[in-house]
Amino acid sequence: MTDKTFRTIWTTEDRYVEVIDQRMLPHQFSVVKLETYEDAVEAIKEMIVRGAPLIGATAAYGIYLAVREMVEEQLNGSFLDEAFSELRASRPTAVNLFWALDKMRDALDNCEGDFIETAWKKAAEIVEEDVETCRMIGVHGLPLIEEIAARKNGETVNILTHCNAGMLGCVEWGTITSPIYQAMQKGINVHVWVDETRPRNQGSNLTAYELTRHNVPHTLIVDNAGGHLMQHGMVDMVIVGTDRTTRHGDVANKIGTYLKALAAHDNNIPFYVALPSTTLDMSIRNGLKEIPIEERNQDEVRFMQGKTKRGKIEPVLICPETTPASNYGFDVTPARLVSKIITERGVCDASEEGLLSLFPEYK
Repeated sequence: MTDKTFRTIWTTEDRYVEVIDQRMLPHQFSVVKLETYEDAVEAIKEMIVRGAPLIGATAAYGIYLAVREMVEEQLNGSFLDEAFSELRASRPTAVNLFWALDKMRDALDNCEGDFIETAWKKAAEIVEEDVETCRMIGVHGLPLIEEIAARKNGETVNILTHCNAGMLGCVEWGTITSPIYQAMQKGINVHVWVDETRPRNQGSNLTAYELTRHNVPHTLIVDNAGGHLMQHGMVDMVIVGTDRTTRHGDVANKIGTYLKALAAHDNNIPFYVALPSTTLDMSIRNGLKEIPIEERNQDEVRFMQGKTKRGKIEPVLICPETTPASNYGFDVTPARLVSKIITERGVCDASEEGLLSLFPEYK
């Protein structure tokens, strides 16, 4: 089901890095070449790339680019320290970013040979690990869809999503989409309700684009329609991703996720969170108090980008020019509202005991 030629990040013959400019989707497929670590910082900050796993992969290659420049230009170690610092500061919520940078730091600290080659191989390893992790999330999430399909005697399984945690937020497969793609491979009828996900419209721009590319039946809805659909029996399950999950199972995800969890809970609909273990932050126990919530530029709310009738892609002001806006990027869904967590090692309860049953190394 997945298109093996379609990845979100790849390397070039001259050993630089290219990524899809996701700001231009779905109307234009553009590629951005990353030649310096500053390019990687900008790609993360400006959401050329987005999604926790892809942010981590981009940061890893950002360090490779920094190492390459440091060695080739004969710069001192402070240059590399600055690269680590700027990449760490590029996005505060996605824990994959810090995980990937720590992996790169460990590899370089223990390097006894070629620094450039060590960084190159470690970044590639991080990318391939994400691909396999997402595939296994699908393997473990598939039975949840199969169970509903069996209960409905083969009728369509309706799945509601929020934001984009598909291939475009990862490298391949995705987290929430991996079980969906694998269900389609087995001939299960699925249909996806796609939240538009304001203010950056990752659902309408990215999830819809990706599902279209993979021939997955789907329908775009406004963010506030989810509760209505649940009330009328039109949703069988909700699957969302996460940028950070605490030791006790609290989940930080794109703003609006908490409201979907409340609606699902009120209508007895399972609410699943699909996550790679790299998004676990076992140092945090209380998500509401301890997870930093990014506040982004207010113009993301005040303007909406789209393709005009003239065929031009441009932002349009949707409120009075003097109206200020608040733009919280994420919210936290308490563990009590999460039915199960789907990981590359299996499915568990959203609790410390549940997570430790799959990841005992965090005890």
